[in-house]
Amino acid sequence: MSTVTAPVGGPPAATSEIPLTLADTVRANIRQYGMLLALVLIVAIFQVASGGIILAPQNVTNLVLQNSYIVLMALGMLLIIVVGHIDLSVGSVAAFTGAVAAVLMVNLKMDPLLASAITLGIGVAIGAWHGYWVAYLKVPSFIATLAGMLLFRGLTLVMLQGQPIGPFPEEFRALASGFVPDLLGTVMFMGEKIHLFTVALGALLCAGLVALDVRDRREQQKYGFSVPSPTMFLVKNVTLVGAIMFLTWRLAAYEGYPIVLIVMLLLTAVYWFVTVRTTLGRRIFAVGGNAKAAMLSGVSTSRYVFFTFVSMGALSALGGLVVAARLNSSTPKAGTGFELDVIASCFIGGASAYGGVGGVIGAVIGAFVMGVLNNGMSIQGVSIDWQQAVKGLVLLAAVFFDVRGRSREG
Repeated sequence: MSTVTAPVGGPPAATSEIPLTLADTVRANIRQYGMLLALVLIVAIFQVASGGIILAPQNVTNLVLQNSYIVLMALGMLLIIVVGHIDLSVGSVAAFTGAVAAVLMVNLKMDPLLASAITLGIGVAIGAWHGYWVAYLKVPSFIATLAGMLLFRGLTLVMLQGQPIGPFPEEFRALASGFVPDLLGTVMFMGEKIHLFTVALGALLCAGLVALDVRDRREQQKYGFSVPSPTMFLVKNVTLVGAIMFLTWRLAAYEGYPIVLIVMLLLTAVYWFVTVRTTLGRRIFAVGGNAKAAMLSGVSTSRYVFFTFVSMGALSALGGLVVAARLNSSTPKAGTGFELDVIASCFIGGASAYGGVGGVIGAVIGAFVMGVLNNGMSIQGVSIDWQQAVKGLVLLAAVFFDVRGRSREG
């Protein structure tokens, strides 16, 4: 990359643009592109092995619904891992908040919207509880959240008295099992009934993403940063649009976009913007990269660590609401094992075990890698025991490559 100093008080000086080659682009995004290719490969393998079931419209919809809570909680876990900590309590917090929602809606007949708001507030309070112990009292996050895992699992059993509570009101269940209304009707195409409004939403999403990419490219060129060549830029966007529209077409052939997918997309966009475009995001990464240097630069490290745990508490509560709505009841064993899938999603998606490295899109890709593995192995009749073993090996491999890459850089 060439750098040119602009005259003080004047417009930017003329810059020379150095296009990035394919090799440069891949090297700069090796972890994210690698996991994306791995996801495509895993889908292709299971598509062949299952005789086309994995990409059937109903199964694609089920993949979204089954992994929605993992994606939501992975967004929060990513920030915690970036600042160099871990949260083992997310499954128990999801179970506890789901139990709170059940008591409020089913036993006390509270309005679902009000009950959901109270539940999210409790999730924020739990996150603040963990964050205070870790950020200000300097208790290791492993210990603080392990204590939280035991505490909130016990409180879940106390609240439910060992019995599930349900069913939930229909309007609450729509959070996890409802679909965006089809406002434009349907058409038959190649033997499939296609929801036109879903296709229109997918096209709008593609147009927005391409427009943002074009704007970013122009800003980078304006200030002399290296950018992909026009051919690479075109290939990247054509591939992105093709992937989004293919998935949109699969969803449109069943019931359309699930409501929970819209929630996932909005939160993913928010967390991406915060981590990439804001001072808050830059400081979170600075704390994870070198806490002492960040502190010497005037960054309140404790405040940002505290914030990441508050965020995780809120998203754990949201995950608990989604799980409860999907199951149509709150059960004592809800949330068991969620920690593995959520943490693994972040590491598989490129987050570093040493902190300071990670990306929102990578965490989402990692979550769907785990989801496709679960779904594909279930379709193939693989027992839950072997499924756990495979996921453990995938997690180990992801962390190994991170450690190996850091040792080479060192």
